[in-house]
Amino acid sequence: MSASAPVISPGTPPVRAPHVGLVILALAVGGFAIGTTEFASMSMLPLFAQGLGIDAPTAGHAISAYALGVVVGAPLMTVLGARVPRRRLLMILMAMFTVFNGLTGLSPGYRWMLVFRFLSGLPHGAYFGVAALVASSLVPANRRTRAVGQMFLGLTCATIVGVPLANWLGQAVGWRWAFALVALLGVATMIAIAIFAPHPPADANANPLRELGALKRSQVWFTLAIGAIGFGGMFAVYTYLADILVSVTHMPLHTVPWVMGIFGIGMTVGNMVVPVFADRALMRTAGALLMWSAVVLALFPFAAGNLWTLSLDVFLIGIGGALGTVLQTRLMDVAGDAQGLAASLNHSAFNAANALGPFLGGLAIAHGYGWTSPGWVGSLLALGGLALWAVSVAADRRRTVAAMTNEPC
Repeated sequence: MSASAPVISPGTPPVRAPHVGLVILALAVGGFAIGTTEFASMSMLPLFAQGLGIDAPTAGHAISAYALGVVVGAPLMTVLGARVPRRRLLMILMAMFTVFNGLTGLSPGYRWMLVFRFLSGLPHGAYFGVAALVASSLVPANRRTRAVGQMFLGLTCATIVGVPLANWLGQAVGWRWAFALVALLGVATMIAIAIFAPHPPADANANPLRELGALKRSQVWFTLAIGAIGFGGMFAVYTYLADILVSVTHMPLHTVPWVMGIFGIGMTVGNMVVPVFADRALMRTAGALLMWSAVVLALFPFAAGNLWTLSLDVFLIGIGGALGTVLQTRLMDVAGDAQGLAASLNHSAFNAANALGPFLGGLAIAHGYGWTSPGWVGSLLALGGLALWAVSVAADRRRTVAAMTNEPC
């Protein structure tokens, strides 16, 4: 058998749950809470700066602290929780998320806020990784990506509803209350998981060393690299979208949340439609999404001068965000028996993309290529991800041919 063959075979029965839809909804509420705190923090930087008496670039370190927490926490939390039943682990992770977001709202100063933002990021990747495994275990193997996509709808809906709500709350009564809202969402998630999530026992053979075995698999690294490079293009444009709307499209600042919402709608549509194709041809869908992103990001500089064309292109860029769901399933296919770590590392990869894309886009702007140059940067990053995808597919084919040659039919 090929080394990259799915761990879950079509004949594997799904985990029994009385209400599969309610389980996925409970998991999605957690995604909604995480998406709200992650994306709303980016748009509330002026409020942080004013409230804590610091300048905007310094306040931006809070975003970096959260991203660093995600990168560190995804493998750390998963390895430490290897022997914990998934339902209990989800509740522990969401409890950490709730407490540290609540403490962020109570931060007495800038340094404490950095500490609490870092700690808030620790459970992020592990939660999504474990939630994806739970969601996929509830359905037949040929519907896994759709189940994961439905779970991720919480994250995408946060960009449509949660972020504007948190921003409104922050402007109306203070930024600290936005984190109180997130903490309440965390409590709601824990209650929903406690009520609806199945609670099968932990794998008796699970242990931290087995989870670390995922790092020995080349296809795991290929998949993570595809996400870290190929997804960076979307973040390159998203990060500078507000400045582009004001400086290039010449729109007032109050239009920014609406266009951000259009981006979120695109992500939501992508996560509803794309998984249907991914369940039939996973890697072909991943390659098609990378090509899609390369094209629509390349069109962005031409679309940015008009609000209607920019909004349409932002919607199409958002659809490419479904790559996260597709690669989540791919990691479950190639991780062997180290499912938890591989699934959680997906979010470390995307936070690496969240750092790489804006950094390279900012360099292009700083070197005089204009506010729309992140579109070109993003297109090149998508093509870089596509090149890695091609190498991964070629390696898969070589293994398949070798297995057919060396094993009896």
